Amino acid sequence: MTNLFLGIIAVAVVVMAVIQVAAIVFAMSAARRIGRAADRIEQDLRPVVHNLQNITADAARAANLAAMQMERADRMFADVSRRAEQVMAAVPNLLGPAGRGLAFLNGLKAALSAIQELRRTSRRGAGHSEEEDALFIG
Repeated sequence: MTNLFLGIIAVAVVVMAVIQVAAIVFAMSAARRIGRAADRIEQDLRPVVHNLQNITADAARAANLAAMQMERADRMFADVSRRAEQVMAAVPNLLGPAGRGLAFLNGLKAALSAIQELRRTSRRGAGHSEEEDALFIG
């Protein structure tokens, strides 16, 4: 009977050893497949990563150029503003008496325009007030 138990134990040990060897072979096979899949994924992703690096470098260059252009435009507008202020400050000195005469003519023109407007409104007369009455809400 002990021989039977020893035989059963021996068979069980052999079965366990076979199962363990099969599990190791299966694990090694799966590891090889996973390694090949990882290599394929790496090869597939390499161009994508390279393109992303190029896009990032291009975006950095574009941002740098935009910043330089903004600085250049800022300097240009500051220069134009400064020159416009200089010209505006110099105009009264350049015009002198002619500038005062020009102001007189502008005042005269405004007075004549006001007189013409008064004449137009007086010609409308009653018709104009009827239009205003129609617009009145009360």
